[in-house]
Amino acid sequence: MKKTVTQILLFFVLLQGAYSQQNWQAYWITHKDSISQTNSWYCFRKDFKLDNPPSSVLAKIAIDTKYWLWINGELVVFEGGLKRGPSPTGTYFDEVQIGKYLVEGSNTIAILGWYMGKDGFSHVDSGRFGLYFEADLSENLLISDGSWKYIAHPAYETCPPPLANYRLSESSIRFDARNDLGEWYQPAYAISSWSNAIELGEAPLEPWNDLHRRPIPQWKNSGIIAYKNQHEFPLLVKNDTTIICELPSNIQITPYLKVEADTEGEIIEMKTETFYGGGPPNIYAQYVIKKGVQEYESFGWMNGHNVIYKIPAGVKIIDLKYRETGYDTEFSGSFTSSNEFLNKIWQKSLRTLYLTMRDTYMDCPDRERAQWWGDVVNESGEAFFALDTASHLLQKKGMYELISWQKQDSTLFSPIPAGNWDKELPIQMLTSVGYYGFYNYYLNTGDLATISDLYPGVKKYLGVWKQDADGAVLLREGGWLWGDWGENKDLQLLTNGFYYLALKGALKMAEALGICDDVTLYETKMKLLKDNFNSRYWTGSGYRHPDYKGETDDRSQAVAVVSGIAEADKYPVLFEVFKREEHASPYMEKYVLEALFQMGMVDYALERMEKRFGPMVENPDYDTLFEGWNIGDPAYGGGTTNHAWSGGALTILSQYLCGISPLEPGYKNFQIVPNPGSVQLASAEATTVKGLVKSNFENKEHEFLLEVSIPKGTDAVVGIPFERDYTEIKLGNKTIWKSGKPRKSNKARFVEKNGSHLLFEVKPGNYRFTAIKI
Repeated sequence: MKKTVTQILLFFVLLQGAYSQQNWQAYWITHKDSISQTNSWYCFRKDFKLDNPPSSVLAKIAIDTKYWLWINGELVVFEGGLKRGPSPTGTYFDEVQIGKYLVEGSNTIAILGWYMGKDGFSHVDSGRFGLYFEADLSENLLISDGSWKYIAHPAYETCPPPLANYRLSESSIRFDARNDLGEWYQPAYAISSWSNAIELGEAPLEPWNDLHRRPIPQWKNSGIIAYKNQHEFPLLVKNDTTIICELPSNIQITPYLKVEADTEGEIIEMKTETFYGGGPPNIYAQYVIKKGVQEYESFGWMNGHNVIYKIPAGVKIIDLKYRETGYDTEFSGSFTSSNEFLNKIWQKSLRTLYLTMRDTYMDCPDRERAQWWGDVVNESGEAFFALDTASHLLQKKGMYELISWQKQDSTLFSPIPAGNWDKELPIQMLTSVGYYGFYNYYLNTGDLATISDLYPGVKKYLGVWKQDADGAVLLREGGWLWGDWGENKDLQLLTNGFYYLALKGALKMAEALGICDDVTLYETKMKLLKDNFNSRYWTGSGYRHPDYKGETDDRSQAVAVVSGIAEADKYPVLFEVFKREEHASPYMEKYVLEALFQMGMVDYALERMEKRFGPMVENPDYDTLFEGWNIGDPAYGGGTTNHAWSGGALTILSQYLCGISPLEPGYKNFQIVPNPGSVQLASAEATTVKGLVKSNFENKEHEFLLEVSIPKGTDAVVGIPFERDYTEIKLGNKTIWKSGKPRKSNKARFVEKNGSHLLFEVKPGNYRFTAIKI
């Protein structure tokens, strides 16, 4: 099939936007048999000399799939590389600064490579193991070629069944210490018996093709540290023993052990309580003991609240520890309030969010590790309030991947990157490219270059959808017609609502890019759809598609509100629906809560939040949120105990209760307009691209206090909730409102009374508003 001009231009735009690198100078190398087996491990060494080592050297490293890098015996990169998939055929490469590790005279580069060797929901297997390395050393160019030495590591094997489920590209790692090579990465280790690597050709080269620079940071790395519950070591195990080591929270870890044994061949098993995460097995680890003192760290990360070691009799445990790794971002946002439940759900949402960040945003870190875009939209929205700006890069990476994987027929699908999945979930894809997905990224970052790169793909996908003469979008089943977990889904209504939100996001992106014809197109489509939605689907007691026969779908009503389809005159009726119907999963409940806040029903929103999320929030055994509503409940439906799609309350509390929200892209202009309801105290901080924003309110019987911080380079609108009339509002010690009228102020300009708030414009600085209630 011939590509259109638009497709060709989009390809080259994405090639640049996804960090493709040119002028490669090294060779892809592999092992001599060039037979790639699942879960295989290879050691590569290059010894060389330098007379005048430069202080700054940038190495470029690509591999299928992961690597560990030592220079002169020092560990420089722990689990480098990203799972494949910047495009269906492309591969990521790392840039690593190695200058400070080089010395005058002899030097050693050592790389342990892990070839996963199977497709998954987050990785597309190339079918062949390969390594690429290049570094300009000033004196000469250090490149991977046939002079590098290698050996297949004989100690690495695959654990026996149960094997990791098909969604995971990782395998469970078994290490037989009887075949260990020892410290092969140390310069003094002799490698004369190793084979020379096989040169396959210069990059770009099939099957790895175009190389794309890693767009996210290397992992945060704690080093080897002690467990939360200290055990008495050394300990001689007299009978087969299970030792449960407690982690500080549910985190991504690699387990470590140091033991002594008089015999060999016995097995130590390491796993976490999430091994059966959401049903099918994920990964665990085994270590086959040799004689003597030995230590080992299993490099395949796992997650959980506890690490469970099964130790055979006769083994002397010298130490058990772990290493935490994870996405390199800081927990720079915060939320506290006088309501302990709200504090707990915000913190559990944060923990669940961070646990589902690594190579991509993922639904869960155990069962799938997959970038389902319905989940990504919720997760990325939370990150803007909870994490620092480094987190933005993970959404940006996912956005480029989503459009790069767009099919010839212009459809999109997720999860991607994936080697064993290609089905479109139409509602999720509308969500991804729409108002809460791509546009929300632009609104929070101001990154117009990325939107410019990706917008043509968004437009192409929206063009797949058709509307009838009355404006209703025609239902597309795609590869999997999925709207949400659970029952009573009015799918045609839900699809129309999310299509409207997709058009709304595209409209705003087209406005930012100055594409006037597209703006007009989207405005026309939105008007038709909104008019049809209200005339055809409104029954007087809620929205309902004529073909739908189930109970009224609370999700669809919520989407009608948050999209702007439902006008305020329908809010009283919709409020009764929300009080009566509870069908949304924890994923879609975010939209219900947001709708309630937008309707001004703050106290009921918080009441419903606590009612529905209460069992998982109050469960003392987990510091993460579940995929379904509870564990062991027949209506739960299965699922994981750590699923980031459930964390929407974090966004609601920071954005609506404390009122922090951008008005213009990149926080050039934003608002702090709290909606306290009956909450007495609440405080939130968010790290934006302009700096730290703070909102702190105290809601007393006779006064409302609001302290805000506005960073430099911004303008802000501050809202005082108009619960009842105020006799006076002060900014600091100066009166800015009295007897129902604004007073002149050089620090705050009155904008309007909008029905729920008195709005004032302020410049950068720290302010304290005091509103005296009548």
